Formats: sequence, structure tokens, C-alpha cells
Amino acid sequence: MNSFSASRDRSADLAAEVAARPGDYRVLTGERPTGALHLGHYFGTIRERARLQALGVDLFVILADYQVITDRDTLGQVRESVFGAILDYAAAGIDTDQATIFTHSAVPALNQLMLPFLSLVTEAELHRNPTVKAEHAASGRALSGLMLTYPVHQAADILFCKGNLVPAGKDQLPHVEMTRVIARRFNERYGQVFPEPQVLLTATPEIPGLDGRKMSKSYGNSITLGMSADETAALIKRTPTDSDRHITFDPDTRPGVSALLTTASICLGMDETTIAEQIGDGGGGALKKVATDAVNDFFAAHRARRAELAADPDFAIGVLREGNRRANEIAERTLGEVRAAMGTVYS
Repeated sequence: MNSFSASRDRSADLAAEVAARPGDYRVLTGERPTGALHLGHYFGTIRERARLQALGVDLFVILADYQVITDRDTLGQVRESVFGAILDYAAAGIDTDQATIFTHSAVPALNQLMLPFLSLVTEAELHRNPTVKAEHAASGRALSGLMLTYPVHQAADILFCKGNLVPAGKDQLPHVEMTRVIARRFNERYGQVFPEPQVLLTATPEIPGLDGRKMSKSYGNSITLGMSADETAALIKRTPTDSDRHITFDPDTRPGVSALLTTASICLGMDETTIAEQIGDGGGGALKKVATDAVNDFFAAHRARRAELAADPDFAIGVLREGNRRANEIAERTLGEVRAAMGTVYS
């Protein structure tokens, strides 16, 4: 059995355990606030977070603002992105009174864990991490120290709150394994402090951008969760398709048509081929109407709730203030345990 098959089998058993004893688990998850959240975020991660919290799992969500600068020179509109994400979390059903939603930069004790954790890994192990390798290959420039140590920073994110459950896709398995290695090595060297988190594999749907490329704000091909119905319709209307009026699902040769079919599919809960057959010879206009209606109908309640929350200027900042307070309290406590275990308490 290969390692992924083994991980998948363990995850299936873990899912049953979580459903039976949700109170035993604490999830740490999150994202880099590099722009507005879009359909890929909703279907890939946000919906799963809401589901786990509804089961009774303790939910921590990090908006990793320090990690924005791993591969770019400035933070950009990070404040706007952070507050927008909080609105989308709440609109999607996450209970922001119960979840701990916080930012990297507001929790010094979390970041201080980086120092002892870095002593537990080698440079070669960092360079072998797939995300680090991919970034190095794509950037064409020297890795920053922050990018190289990205996996260790993620370990600090997970372990500061003693998270023991990490929802992750297949490509994120190496990150969680690095966290497990760091926890294990720390415990072996200094004494038991950290749990070794387990991976709950998520079947993240492949949602391309409207042009068939990777969904990205920089490409202008993503439907963000905060868009209005009219903005969604205008964006889809501008999406290039092709001159063949007969609609078929073929991502390789018809990327624009196929991306719209996938967008409709994920919102309607139908497979792309069935939708294509229903449209038949209706052409790109009919396809765009189906995709537009599917998105706007699916997200109508989300957008209404988001607008209601956005009308209160104190809502997002209040959620973040409380989340940062909780995160700091926990991080200071964990750092105290780390100092005690390492013998660096001097008072």
C-alpha cells in the first residue's frame, strides 16, 4: 500500500472518530489573506470548517498575514482581505463567537515558537518540502528565509494551540508531516508538550478559473464570494468560450466552456456532462446563463448575510479583536510550557 493510500485509510477511520467524539479535537486551519475569497476557497475549505464546527470540533482559523510576504514584496490590501474573509466565514455559517479567528502578526508568542522549532529540522529537510521546491522553481530567484522556513511557521501555527486535527488536501500532507516530526522531536528532546496532529483528508473539488486556468485574482478569472449578482453576471458574460454552439465538456480543447460547466456543476450538484447535454446546441449564451443562475442562486443567502454583517462596521474588527485575545492567551501559555520544558524559566 502506498503512503497516500495509507493516509486515506487512516483519514476515513479518523473521520468516524471525529464524528463520534468531536469534543476531543481542535482544528487549526486558515489561509493567506492575499485578496478576496472566491468559490475555490468556499468549496475547498470554508464549507468543511463550518461542518466540523457544527459537529462540535473546536475551530481555530489563522489569517496568516506574515505569510503574505513569503512570495511578494508588500502586504498589499491585507487589512481589507482579513476583514473580508471574516465576513465570508460568518456568512458561510461559521460561528464567529465560538471560533478563534486571528492573525499571525498579532500573536508574538506563536511566532517565538519558530526559534526552538527551527533547531529541530535541517536545511535539507526544508529544501525537500514540495511547496518550497515549487516556489523556488517558479520564482526564478533566491528563496527568502521566510519562504524557506514556511513549513516550520505552519508547524508553529498548528502546535501553539495544540491543534490535533488538520483538514488538508493531498498536496498538503508533507506540511502536516513536518509538523508531526517537529512535535515528536521536541517531545523526545525536552519532554511531552505537543500532540502529533492527524490529517483529515479533504476531497477538494478542482474548480478552475473561468478561463480554464488556475483560479486567481491576478488573472481576473475568479468569482469572489463578495460579488453581487450583477457583478457575477458581468464577469461570466466576459468569459471567452468558442464558436462551437454544441456544448461539450472537454477541459483540454475547450477550457472556457469546460470551466463554466464546472462552475455550474459545483453549484448545482450535477456532473458537467449532464449539464452540457441539457444545454445541447444552445451555445455559449445559454451556457453562461446556466452558470450565472447556478452561482447566483447558490450564493444568494451567503451574499445577503454578508451584506448584513458588512453594514456593521464593528463586526469584523470585534471578531478579530476577540480571536487575537484568545490566541495570545493560549500562545503565552504554550510558550510558558515550552520554556519550562527547555529549562529557560529564570524567575
